[in-house]
This record gives sequence, C-alpha cells and structure tokens, in this order.
Amino acid sequence: MPKSTKKKKDKAADFTKAKLKLGKGKQTPSNVVDTSFKARSIALPTQKIAVEKDEDAPSTKRKLTFDALLVHLKHYNASTRKDAVLGLRELLETHPQLTLTHLTPLINGCDASVRKALLSFFSWLFRQVSRDTLAPHSPVLLLFTTSAQTHIFPEIRIDAVRFLDIYLEYIPEVTIEGWMHPGGGSHGSRVMEGYLGILNAGMTFGEGGDTGPVQATSTASVVLSPTSKLVVLRSFESFLAHAASSSWNAKGTIESSAGRLTTPTWYLSSSFASTSAFDAFDGLLEPKFPSNGGSLRLEDDRMWSPEGSEHSEENFVGKFSLATDPCWPLHDVTDLDDAVAILRQEGRAGLGNDVEIVCTEHLARTLHPTLVSTFLDCAPTVFSPSSSPPETELHMVTAVCRICRTLYGRLLQDTAESGTAHHSAEMNLQTILSYLSPYFPFASTAPNVRRDMKAEQTFQDLNLIFCELSSSLLLVSQRTTAHRPSLRNTPRPGRSGGSELTSTPVLTTHSRQIERISAYIMQLLQGQSPAPSQSLPRPITPQAYIALLPTIWSLANSPRLDVSEPSSSIFSVVVDHAIRASSTSAVKRHTVDFIGRLLLLNKEPEYMGHFEASHSPEHGAKLEEWVLQLPRTLWELGTNHLATTETIVRLLLRLAQRRSRLLQPSTFAALRSRLLPYFSITHPTRGKLPGPYAKLPVQSPLRRLVLDLVSTIVAQGYRTSNMDDGLEVTVSEAVQGTPEASYWAGVLARDH
Repeated sequence: MPKSTKKKKDKAADFTKAKLKLGKGKQTPSNVVDTSFKARSIALPTQKIAVEKDEDAPSTKRKLTFDALLVHLKHYNASTRKDAVLGLRELLETHPQLTLTHLTPLINGCDASVRKALLSFFSWLFRQVSRDTLAPHSPVLLLFTTSAQTHIFPEIRIDAVRFLDIYLEYIPEVTIEGWMHPGGGSHGSRVMEGYLGILNAGMTFGEGGDTGPVQATSTASVVLSPTSKLVVLRSFESFLAHAASSSWNAKGTIESSAGRLTTPTWYLSSSFASTSAFDAFDGLLEPKFPSNGGSLRLEDDRMWSPEGSEHSEENFVGKFSLATDPCWPLHDVTDLDDAVAILRQEGRAGLGNDVEIVCTEHLARTLHPTLVSTFLDCAPTVFSPSSSPPETELHMVTAVCRICRTLYGRLLQDTAESGTAHHSAEMNLQTILSYLSPYFPFASTAPNVRRDMKAEQTFQDLNLIFCELSSSLLLVSQRTTAHRPSLRNTPRPGRSGGSELTSTPVLTTHSRQIERISAYIMQLLQGQSPAPSQSLPRPITPQAYIALLPTIWSLANSPRLDVSEPSSSIFSVVVDHAIRASSTSAVKRHTVDFIGRLLLLNKEPEYMGHFEASHSPEHGAKLEEWVLQLPRTLWELGTNHLATTETIVRLLLRLAQRRSRLLQPSTFAALRSRLLPYFSITHPTRGKLPGPYAKLPVQSPLRRLVLDLVSTIVAQGYRTSNMDDGLEVTVSEAVQGTPEASYWAGVLARDH
C-alpha cells in the first residue's frame, strides 16, 4: 500500500502548478536550453556606416533613381510595380536624355493595374522615341507580346492586342513583317496566328490541305465578350490595313510625298488590252511638277533644231534594248516560242504577288465563318427600327465590313487586273453581301432619337464599303478573256485556288441591288441623306468621293441592259456634281481627274470597254459645259493647288491634241475667250492688270505647259476659222521680259 500511494503522488506532481512566492522569480526548468549568444564587431579600415549616393543622379519626387525603379519593377507587390511604371514616366518626362540610354530593359507586368499603367507608359514613350531607335528593341517587344497573345488568361491576351495597337501605330513595318508566311517564325506570322487564335478562327487545316476542315487552336474554346471582341477586330483590321498598304498594290490611295489623297485608277485596268497601255494612259493626267511651288531644274533643256549633227549625243526618254542589234540570229528565231514562255514565267515570278494572293485567299476563307457569325449576332440590334444602335455592336459591324473590304477587295482586284478567278472568294463575298443587302442603305431609322453625327458617319462608311464590294463583283462579271491577250490570261505559276477566268461570270449582282446602289450614289452626290429624318444637305467628302469611283465606273461600263438606265442617270449626276463643285472644294481635283480620264478613253487604241462619254446628245451637252468651266477654275485657283492647275492644263491639252469630238469650232472659240483673263484682265479703274499666269512660280515648267496649251488651241483655231480674239497678242504681252518669251516665240513659229 505505501508504494502505490507514493506512485500516485509522483504522478500528480507532474501536473501540479508550483506556487510562486513573493519576491522570488520564476524558477528555471531543469531541461532548459540556453539560446543566448554573443557577437563581436569586425572593424575594417574603409568601413563606413552610410552608403554614399550620387546626388547628381536624376530621381523622382520619391528620391528613386532609374536603377531603383528597375529593381521595383521586379517587386512581388503589384502596387510597387505599378508605382515603378509611373515613376519611370515621371523620370523620363523631366530627364528625356535617359530614354536613349535606358531603353533596353523590358517592362513586364502580370497584374491588371500594372498592365494598364504599362499601356499608358508605352503610349507616351513611343511618341518620344524615333522609329530608328525603337527598331533594335522591337524583336524583344514583339516576342513578349506574341507570347502574351496565347496566355492562359483571356484578359492578358486582350491587353496584348492593345500593345499591338501601339506597335502598329509607331512601328508597323516590323509588326507586319512576314505576315504572308504562316509558320515561318517571323513577327507578322506570329501576330497573325495570335489574332486568329483569339478570334476562334484557327489557321491550321486538317486533311486535304486547303480543302480540309479548320482545326481549332489552343485558345479557340474561349468566348469573348462584345467589348473584348471589338478590341480584337479593330486591331486586326488595322493590322490588315497596314499589310495592304505595304505589300499590296495600293497605288492611287495615298500620295506619300505630300500626304494628300490621289484619285485611284486601278478599276480602269481591266478595260485595256495590256498593262503597258493602261500605264501609259494612267500617266496622261498625272502631275509631274512640284506641288509646293518650287522650281524644277531642267538640266537637259535644249533648243529644238530641225536636224542634229551626226555625232551629237541625244538623251532619249526611254531605253530601247530590242533596237540595239540590227537583227536576231536564225537559231534564236527558231526557239522563239520557248523563249516567250520562259519570259512569261520569269516575269510572273518577279512580280512577287503570288504568295500574297494565296495567303489572302487562305485568310479570307479562314475568317469567313467568324465574320458571318459576328455580323449576324450584331445586325438585329444595330439595325433595329425601334432603338438607337449600340455603340459596341455598331463598331463591330464596321470592323467586320472593313476586314471584308481589305481581303475580298484585293482578291477581286487581282481578278479584274490579271484575269485569275477566285471562285471561292466570289461565292463567300456574295454570301456576305446577301446578309448586308436587306439593311442597305444603312441608316438610323429609329423615331424620336437624338441625331448622332458619329453614328451617321459610321453608317456612311458602311454604305461606301457595301458599294465597293458590290462594284468588285460587277467588275469581275465584266472581265472576260477578250479583254486580255494570252500573256495576261496565262495562269500564274505556283498559285493555288485560282483558275483562268471564263467568259461567263460566276456571280452577278442583282438588278434590284444595282438600283439601290445607284440611288444611294445619286443621293450622296446631291448632298441628300439616305435617312428621311435627316434632311440637312451635306457635301460629299474627298474620301467618300474616291471610294465611290470604282462603283461609278462599274455601273457606267456595264454591258448589261438592266444597268444601262441607272448608269446613264448616275453619269449625269456625276457631271452635274463636278460642275457645281467650287474651285476651292477639296473634291474638285478628283472630279477633274475622274471625268477627264473618261473623256480620254475613247481615243485610246487599246481601250476595250463599253463606256462612251458622249454617246447621247444630253451627255455631250453636259460634258461640253463642264469643259468650258475649266478656264474659270484655273483663274480662281491662281497659285493655290498647283497640282489641280497642272491636271486641268494637261487635260485641255490632251483633248486639243487628240481633237476630241467635244471640242467643236464653237467650243474652241469659247475656250479662247475664257482663257484671256488667265493672262490679262482689264479693270474699270486700274486699267490692264496681269492675270494669274504672272503669279505662277518663276522657272516652273508649268508656265511652259500653259503656253503649250494656248499654242495648240491657237493652231486649232487657224485650221477651223480665221477668227482672232487677241489671245495670241495677250499671251505675248504676258510673257514679254520673262524666260518664257523665247519659248513662246518658238512654238508660235512652229505652229504657223
């Protein structure tokens, strides 16, 4: 018993709390571990307590230098990284010299606030740095951006598209480089694949090559919100627009030297028998003199003489390589057919358009389901008759139509120019137009809705795109094998999906659709609005007028009987609009370019179209009125818009040289009298004053071009009648004492 009691007490002692006595500390346990330590300081001769800082180094308001901000960009806290981005902008704004020396570090952020700050910073930074400076760093930027396009999170992919918008604005050449070579590893191909992956389109095809079903990419299972999809579609449309301006034949769209719109003429090429004939015709009215008023040095200016010396060195305009040898050897003539075939292949291979056309056709077929589904999703709400169109859906429809114009416009333009048919593209475009046609002309028809100028401009853009796409199909239907010799109809080697265009068009445009297009064009030229609630007249803009020209030509040149009446009416409206346009109007030059070329077509030996400018007395009278108002336009322009002045002078000169049917003896007499004020005017009180001709730039070739026009008209007047209205004397007085006096005397002696 005593032993068991003792054991119980020992066990209870382990759980008994010891009572503390007053004035005595807590007793230390017997199994305590001593954790105390002692350290000694090591003193070095050069040791200093504070770290020296460069007081002259640029810093932010928070006393952070550029190196410190770069360290903060890698901080684990998102707020710190965001503040570092804002600090970089603050530092570079006050010290711009740091931009060039510290551009290499790549800024990267995963948080949404960091990406937003980074976008704002890039938008500001790219404006401060030249393109030459950005070019060496663009591969790294594009590498990280294309990687973000395939990120697992959709919001990061959308932000990557926003970064691409900045690149397309400042470094578009690098961004689109190699886009037509999918899978080639270039920047443009990776960006293209990223776009298609986000849009659920995919670029890879299954079995059967181009004829197989489309395989979804890794991001094709993500459904984008309308706002995010609009961001992607707008960016992709901008990407294709830059690709078109750099790789495709965009002649006649933008004059790079002066930053001014020019009149396109590509739609006329299908009406000529050869490319060389069209190129020669295209240069008839093209301004060749400086438009800023500067003088052009005439280094090869020589006086004309009846016969040159035998050993004189003549500088001809062109080089005629075929005329160097007197004859060809017999063995070369025997294999002439083979040589011509080889030259055809080499010429086609040198154009460099085959890969672009194939890639464009592939891309158009790939995007067709996405474009159609997007339009069908947005069209009911955009064109609802009971409510105003939502902004997001309206812009999404516009982006879809612009992408269609870029892709299908290029393919059908190639068909009109070369004769290579793209049946798949024509069928797909006809399908898209069938969905667009019920809503044309596009306008907001909701009652009691506040007028929105931006929405009206967007609807006008949609109408112009619809007209362009419809005219492309109409131009293709007009293109037959008779319009090109065998050289133009030879299929291009290495091109898939294209075949030689047959004489029967694959698709045509419906008559009802043509009537509505004609009515819309006439309303637009007359300043009317397609919406009945908008009655205020609005003058047509130069961009809209240029966009309508292919449609106007396709209607005027159509051989179809159901198009003849609308084309006749629309041509009268076009001439009336050109007569009403003032000399200072921005659209005046384009009216002269377009109508002037139509007048010159009938005298072209290789012109094979159906259009005739003055096939009816009514059209002839209107065109004669338009020609007679050109001298007044010259007088009103003066020294402003020298390019327009040169175009008018060249047009009148070509008409006089070719003895156009419009220039009857009465028309010549009217032209002579209306050209008098251009050289000299008689004021009631101030007497005789020099006209606008005296104010033309000195030593400018434009002065001699005007004298050529007058001498040609004077010579034609001598042949038709003996009337003398004093034009020759007035011009002689105007050039007296100027360098052009001897030139004028020479041309007069030649004509007499």
